[in-house]
Amino acid sequence: MKKAFFALCLLSAPAATVSAQTYSVDWFSVDGGGGTSTGAVYSVNGSIGEPDAGTMTGGGYSLVGGFWGIVSVVQTSGAPLLSIQRQPGGVRVYWPNPSTGFVLDQSPSVTGLWSQVTAPYQTNASDISIDVTPVGNKFYRLRKP
Repeated sequence: MKKAFFALCLLSAPAATVSAQTYSVDWFSVDGGGGTSTGAVYSVNGSIGEPDAGTMTGGGYSLVGGFWGIVSVVQTSGAPLLSIQRQPGGVRVYWPNPSTGFVLDQSPSVTGLWSQVTAPYQTNASDISIDVTPVGNKFYRLRKP
């Protein structure tokens, strides 16, 4: 009898309301990679490697999704010094002007197949350069054909 009374009390008791936050995850992407980035007392291990991750900000910090790529120069013996300068949206690969007889080559790997860069070069009084939007890995070298 006690069990039946207890069950009847549970069924007739008012339902408790439970409230939850209004947060939701509408989509997700599971990715990984990267390495460790440190500054002051903070560090991030790994990376967000999808451009759809967007930008997350809070306080004085931001986390921006996207792919990490390598843009690097390979110094060739006897060639002028090849340099890279970061710019908004890309990099500038440049070398001293004049550098008569040298052409710029690119490759997706240091040991890969090299091909001559045919995009137009910009020149000023001190440099010859090309602006590059990094997509994947790119290596550059100067060569005298």
